[in-house]
Amino acid sequence: MRIGELAEQTGASVRSLRYYEEQRLLTSTRSAGGQRHYAAEAVGRVALLQRLYAAGLSSSTIAELLPCVDSPSEDNSDAAFERMAQERDRLSDHITELIRTRDALDELMTINRQYRERPRSGLSACTVPSPGASRRVTLSGSAPRGSGSRR
Repeated sequence: MRIGELAEQTGASVRSLRYYEEQRLLTSTRSAGGQRHYAAEAVGRVALLQRLYAAGLSSSTIAELLPCVDSPSEDNSDAAFERMAQERDRLSDHITELIRTRDALDELMTINRQYRERPRSGLSACTVPSPGASRRVTLSGSAPRGSGSRR
């Protein structure tokens, strides 16, 4: 099948399919005119690649895992398992950092909400405590309007 047909069957863009091929994750043959042609099995391969990308894996990591798919063996399986465990740990660390970032944003939102709910004194700046410091940071701009509504 040609690249457009593969894109249509898999929902992947033609650009993505070319990228997969550049990264040596997907193979094709070329016609005399230079057009790419894919075997029917490419549909399943693209679906697998899409799942691996959706899981947050990089092209190089996927390339490390594919020998387990292409040439199953105990060694390939062990190597793939170890690599997946490393990726899982990396993702867990990233999730922990994202939770820290979300919590810091929640704290700033609470401070903002408190500011917005106090009686209006005609201030044109919002004063927010600077994390880990005794000084205050002033955010310029007009005072928020409304009664505590979120933006």
